[in-house]
Formats: sequence, structure tokens, C-alpha cells
Amino acid sequence: MARYGAQFGPDITFLGVPACDLDDEATYAGADVVVIGAPFDGGTSHRPGTRFGPQAIRMTDYLAHDGSRPSLALRTDGLRDLRVVDAGDVEMPPGDIEVALPRLEAAVEKVARAGAIPVVLGGDHSIAFPDAKGVANVLGHGRVSMIHFDAHADTGDIEFGSLWGHGQPMRRLIESGALRGDRFLQVGLRGYWPGPETLDWMAAEKMRSYEMTEIVHRGLAACLTEAFDIATDECEGVFLSVDIDVCDPGHAPGTGTPEPGGLTARELLDSVRRICLELPVVGVDVVEVSPPYDHADITAALANRVVLEALSAIARKRQDERDGTTWDPARPLLDR
Repeated sequence: MARYGAQFGPDITFLGVPACDLDDEATYAGADVVVIGAPFDGGTSHRPGTRFGPQAIRMTDYLAHDGSRPSLALRTDGLRDLRVVDAGDVEMPPGDIEVALPRLEAAVEKVARAGAIPVVLGGDHSIAFPDAKGVANVLGHGRVSMIHFDAHADTGDIEFGSLWGHGQPMRRLIESGALRGDRFLQVGLRGYWPGPETLDWMAAEKMRSYEMTEIVHRGLAACLTEAFDIATDECEGVFLSVDIDVCDPGHAPGTGTPEPGGLTARELLDSVRRICLELPVVGVDVVEVSPPYDHADITAALANRVVLEALSAIARKRQDERDGTTWDPARPLLDR
């Protein structure tokens, strides 16, 4: 598991944060966050290219890659107020999903055992299984809830003759016992998949899925508040999994299975910020960025900002806990 570097392209870290090597504990001792690349698209069912996602998410930014990003909204610098290091890409052989996923699980588990939050850059959504299971292996099976942003439920059973793929990780997580179905919250579902049989399985597992019609009718904020109450009941932490196709293709065109009618980029960023401000987040992945289908880096830029929003909010949450303060989002920018 020595630092592989980058499986595709140059070995760069997320916006210039220090590199670490998962085989050398001294390089990530005391880290708050460890970034891991998962350059794998062997689970895709339609358009490929997400193997290039980690590189795009790490580098797509018009500012200097200097390991610093002060947040205007939160008055924190997620890359400096936290100790953030980048472990590079896990070596995930293309086309060999049964080898690739266990390698990623071992890397995520190692980070979680070190007391850091793994932030995994995908890659297709098949990587959610090793990501969330790697954390649950440390905190306890059934003790980690999931908040899952996606256009699709990813609860299929057998697809193309296989149990493994980007349309099945959530079912595999629940079947494995790593995560509980009744602590599984999905936000942004829409479109024409899955069918009634799969929906019946989801209902039997007591999953809670907020389809876009419900979100529009009730309001995103109300749905999130309800989801938060469920996610924090009888669980030690929350894993946040963001499939970039939760956003409308007009906001995130570079993805494998675009579905019209989704969240705006603003709604996604606000939601991620709120989750990481209010909940005990123990792991994050951002998946399904496919640069070959992107236009003007729109999707990669959004995914980069999803990561930054999460880190900025985690830093703000820890600062408030330390100082006994509560962040006021209505505070004017220049109010010192």
C-alpha cells in the first residue's frame, strides 16, 4: 500500500496539500483528513471516464495550488485550520473490480484507524462500498449512517451478471451489515430507475429516499432536517457520499449517467456545508466525475468545491466546539 502517486497523469496533491504515504505512519500521524484517490471506472454501466476523476478534482481550480483556501462563507481555511494530507491514488487495476475494491477498503480503514477522516475522490460509485465499509470496520458495523446524494438509488442486485458495479454499492453495504438500512438517507433521486421490485426491497430495509418531487414540494431544508434526525440516532458518525449526478446536467454535465431535473450547484454546496457543520462526519466520497464528458471543467470545478466546502465546514465546526461559539451564516462578510 506504499504511495502509488497517480495512476493516471502527474502525481499532484489536492490543491497543494502535503503528500503522505500510507505505509509510513509518520507521514499522516496527527492528520485530521487524508485525501485518497480512487481512479476506477470498472463499475460503470454507461459512459466511462471516471478513472480520471481524482486528478481532475485535485487540480481544477483557478487559484494557486498553495495548500490554502480561506472560506468567505465560514471564515476558516479548511486546508490549514485542519491538517490535510494526500495519500495519492490507490492502485486499482482497470477492469478487475474484485481486486480493486478490497485495496481501497484497506486504505480507507487504515486512515480511519489513524483517527483521520478519509476523503475519497472517485471514481465511479462502486467505490462507496469499500469507502463506507472501511470506516464501519473501525467504528463498528451498524454504527455509521449514510447520507447519500444521487440521482440514482444504487440499490440494484445483479447487473450485467455481477454483484458489483456502480448501481449496487448501497445494497451491498446494507446486506454486509456494515450499514443499517434504517439509517440510510438518500437525497435527490429522480428519473426512471430503479423499478418496483428494487423499491420494494428498499422499503423493506426501511431506507429513506427523498425523491426530487418530495424535495421540491417540502423544501430541501426541511428534508435535510428530517434526515439529520434519523442519521444521528444510534450511530457514531455519518458518512457523506456525493454522486455529482445529483445535480442537474446543466450544472454537472461530465458524468456517466446524467439525469435531468436535479439539484443546482448552489443547493449541493449549501447542503454539504450544512451537513459538515451540524453532523459528526467520519468519511466523505465524491464520485462520478467523468472528465471526458465534461465541458469547460464545470463538473470537476463543482466536485473540487464540494470537497472544499466539506473541509471548511468541518474546520468551522471544530473551531466552534473549541471556542464555545455558534456560526451565524447571516453574518456580513466584512463584520470583524
